[in-house]
Amino acid sequence: MDAGVDTRSSAGAGDEPSGWLEIEEASPFTGKKTAAAAAGVRRWSSVVNATLVVLIMTAPPLLVLLGGGLGAPAVWIKSTVAGIGSQSQRVAEPSKKDDVLLGGLLVPGFDEQACASRYQAAYYYHKSMARRPSPYLVKRLREQEALQRRCGPGTEPYARASERLRSGQTTTDAGDGDADGCSYLVLISYRGLGNRMLAMASAFLYALLTGRALLVDPGYGNTLADLFCEPFPGATWALPADFPLAGFKELGEDAPESYGNVAVNRTGSVAGLAFVYLHLDHAASPASRLVYCDDHRQFLHRVQWAVLRTDQYMAPGLFFNPAYQEELGRLFPRKDSVFHLLSRYLLHPTNAIWGMVTRYYNSYLRNADERLGIQIRVFDNSRKPFQSVLDQVLACASQEHLLPAVATTTAPPALPAAGARSVAVLVTGLNSWYQESIREMYWTSATAGGAVVSVHQPSHEEYQIWFYSKHDMKALAEIYLLSLTDRIVTSGWSTFGYVAHGLAGHTPWVMFRTMNYSEPAPDPPCTRAMSMEPCSHGAPSFECTRKEIDRIIDTGVLLPHVRHCEDISWGLKLTDPAVENKV
Repeated sequence: MDAGVDTRSSAGAGDEPSGWLEIEEASPFTGKKTAAAAAGVRRWSSVVNATLVVLIMTAPPLLVLLGGGLGAPAVWIKSTVAGIGSQSQRVAEPSKKDDVLLGGLLVPGFDEQACASRYQAAYYYHKSMARRPSPYLVKRLREQEALQRRCGPGTEPYARASERLRSGQTTTDAGDGDADGCSYLVLISYRGLGNRMLAMASAFLYALLTGRALLVDPGYGNTLADLFCEPFPGATWALPADFPLAGFKELGEDAPESYGNVAVNRTGSVAGLAFVYLHLDHAASPASRLVYCDDHRQFLHRVQWAVLRTDQYMAPGLFFNPAYQEELGRLFPRKDSVFHLLSRYLLHPTNAIWGMVTRYYNSYLRNADERLGIQIRVFDNSRKPFQSVLDQVLACASQEHLLPAVATTTAPPALPAAGARSVAVLVTGLNSWYQESIREMYWTSATAGGAVVSVHQPSHEEYQIWFYSKHDMKALAEIYLLSLTDRIVTSGWSTFGYVAHGLAGHTPWVMFRTMNYSEPAPDPPCTRAMSMEPCSHGAPSFECTRKEIDRIIDTGVLLPHVRHCEDISWGLKLTDPAVENKV
């Protein structure tokens, strides 16, 4: 496995959930009810249903009382959004409709039953946005949506552009022009789920900056449709199966169409090329990383089709480009908000996955006073658990006061104190041993302060498989469950963890990666991250103003809002210096 690449497509999902200490009437993964529960639902009258719609407005937690299915909550969301729009409720609760649409990040009008998570996540499950979208970002999103509708699959401009690509029509250095005004960015899907989610957000940002319609390769087995709802109203982001560019998934840095070759060996000439290939894998060559410095007026604008391969988060590198800095500043006045806002806009799980998320959350996490997420990623192919990793998790939790301390005395068991604090711990990982060990610790010993601790792990696949829908669906459910916790501990180098805390809008505690799991755990075991942003593992190491690719410099000191990551010394991440000083 390549260093620094999280190739897992599963958070550790298994057929039989482990660590579930409670018994309930509705299974978190199936939603099936007992006969008594089903009968109870049938007894509810239309009057009661109408009353519940009103109650949702003032007491969203009551949603859990309504049971397992997704269809009804989707209707309630629709009623809620419509009801919030009334004048009386705008006065009483002026922020509620804004909360459903994330301050304008989302637009109304989608079929809520087709994608329940789009509106439910914001209103009922996620806390308020960690960062609000700027009015300019909202404006540019609406413009991008219009572009996707005008140029996307199923339109005449797309049909003409595809035919040009199929016929081998090439570009001239003078620029052929496009009467339709449509150009395209095609994202190749590869690597693990965390990498692919970072890549989708990155590709969307690049498309937004360069005025291209985004089309995402559905992946092997068409996993895109199994995982995510369509993000654009009235348009699709899925690359059609009949896309005419043969073999595009096998393109590499040595391709004649590679940006590095065009920029260095062809001195920017695109004559005779039907497309340009952008290779931004985490291990890309400096020549390929010149893409970060392209102002899109140099030669890329003359090519209608651009094909992108990336397995990482591109945003920090784009901030080095002088041509994009003003636009990025207007889009994201708070530089530490890029992934949080883009992921909340773009990445909505399908109903099948959202059902897994909500059933599990309502069964095991919702009623806790505190929810702690612990994401464990071990970069070792042996699949065996390591004591040093467990020691590191517990040391981090103790050092940062994230878990209740265990009592050291042998006093007789006491009755639960009235109002005792409850803590639900959600563990994700490929191996169940870590969760079982933490759960046993709190089972065999009381907490020092009387807190009640429950420890849960939805699944444990033991090994990772790329582009296998069942695994990816469980993995995505666990990413979203982590994003619903109050605090998160993540494993260094893990893109899975990056996505979870970015979606949540949390500044995580990052556990340092060890190069030898047989050695004692790192000391200190973890640190508080400087921002909620993911780490970029392959940002440029040269200045865009000079483009001296043979001269490596420390790009982590060029801009106040682009700094070195806590977990990877050569990685870069976005931060807000004003906020960082308060963390």
